[in-house]
Amino acid sequence: MQRKISCTIITYNEEDRIARCLNSVRDLVDEIIVVDSGSSDRTIEICRSFGAKCFHNAWVGYGQQKRFAEDLTAHDWILNLDADEWLTDKTRAQIQNLFRNKPDDEIYGYQFKIKQVYPGANKPRLLADYHLYIRLYNKNFCRFPDSAVFDEVKLDRKNMGFISGPIFHQSILSIRHLIDKNVKYYKLQSKEINKSHPSTIPRIAVEPFTVFFKYYLLKRHFTGGAYGFIVAATIAMLRTYRLIIISSSGKAKKDLPVR
Repeated sequence: MQRKISCTIITYNEEDRIARCLNSVRDLVDEIIVVDSGSSDRTIEICRSFGAKCFHNAWVGYGQQKRFAEDLTAHDWILNLDADEWLTDKTRAQIQNLFRNKPDDEIYGYQFKIKQVYPGANKPRLLADYHLYIRLYNKNFCRFPDSAVFDEVKLDRKNMGFISGPIFHQSILSIRHLIDKNVKYYKLQSKEINKSHPSTIPRIAVEPFTVFFKYYLLKRHFTGGAYGFIVAATIAMLRTYRLIIISSSGKAKKDLPVR
């Protein structure tokens, strides 16, 4: 018997991109659970047109919102996507084949490469960087943490599989959106910190240069041309701003990726 999958998505004013996400899981999953935190646009209308079950939950944080969605699912296996993400045809086919052929009983979750897509594009740039995250998992063995900012499913390596097909992620609509989104995120993150660390303030002096080097060269935003340069420079500025915020209250638990 083929295992069933629930897809969970959290939303807030996503009318400009939610249809692409939903269309990528159409006919792949057995139910779509959307948890919305108060959209004032057509997000819910669009979700319902795809047959999604829509619920409201006031925003508390990323981890809490995704855990709320987990509790609403009818099936053990969950495919979690953000509203600004979508599956490729290759990824869809691999998930279908995996569940058609009965997954390994000792594997409780599958990692994907989450590849960033620039605004206005429909696929990642050349040599685009990526993050590895578990997005398809059995909720009986792992879940999202009860945290406002740490929204990553964790598993032992021996219980983790890998799906080579990527998930595309268009997290920003513009440079202005990149700034606004991360300023809000870092303010939220500053509430979940350890006590002050003496290295935080000295880091502020070098952070713009080291972060720019990391994103422009190591993460290969140079393949994005002039826009890639602007993205890398903006991220460097944002990371410096993040350190300034936390310097008065402590050291962040983890260097989180730009959202």
